[in-house]
Amino acid sequence: MNGADATRSGMSLLGILLAAGLILGGLVLGSQIKATRLSDRYITVRGLAERNVKSDLAIWCLGYKDAGDDLLPLYSQGEADKKDTLDFLSRQGIKPSEIEVGTVSVNDRQASEYGGPNNRIQKRYIIEQSITVRTNRVDVVASAAQKTMQLVQKGVVLGANGGPSYKFTGLNSVKPDMITEATRNARAAADRFASDSGSKVGSIRQATQGIFSILAANAGADTGESSYGYGGNNDESSITKTVRVVTSVEYYLNN
Repeated sequence: MNGADATRSGMSLLGILLAAGLILGGLVLGSQIKATRLSDRYITVRGLAERNVKSDLAIWCLGYKDAGDDLLPLYSQGEADKKDTLDFLSRQGIKPSEIEVGTVSVNDRQASEYGGPNNRIQKRYIIEQSITVRTNRVDVVASAAQKTMQLVQKGVVLGANGGPSYKFTGLNSVKPDMITEATRNARAAADRFASDSGSKVGSIRQATQGIFSILAANAGADTGESSYGYGGNNDESSITKTVRVVTSVEYYLNN
């Protein structure tokens, strides 16, 4: 092979390599462009999961008070009220271990900031005391709360405490299954959307676990992320609760 033939062969090989490089580069660039375009195609869906649960903790504060001008008889009346209240709880099946007796509070209205010797006060002293029931036997408390008129009939002046409060403390026992269900519901919503748009659901782009809420049963739909706690829409007078979680998931869309 002479010099001219060698030069032509070298140029041909160089051309083939250059063409192959351009083709390969085009394929790589095309894949990158396609991947970039696909990365911009995603949807955000939410999945809701709910559980109706029964409260497992009852807290019932029974406050009573007496008023008078002489402390000794007033103290005796307070002791009688305490005995009547404890007897009532015992008859309703409340155990001593479930009862906590609070300290006695004495208010001398004549010696208070807004009282004085020239102010007309009907009763000088007010004695108050509270007895708190704390138990997981919520049905027993619910039944007893319906019979407080028995205390009133004995002359016990009960405070306006609003009745027992019922709480659900077993959130950790239902969390895993509820998160799974909420995520499954989010995927189902994404599949329906993708099917309607002629696409397919790809991998997860981003996921956010919602915050758990504990509400009164049948408190109404909530598609947002409510905070967990016993405030807001939660009705503590309701034994039945609704545990709710909403997850937010972003899915890539494929052709």
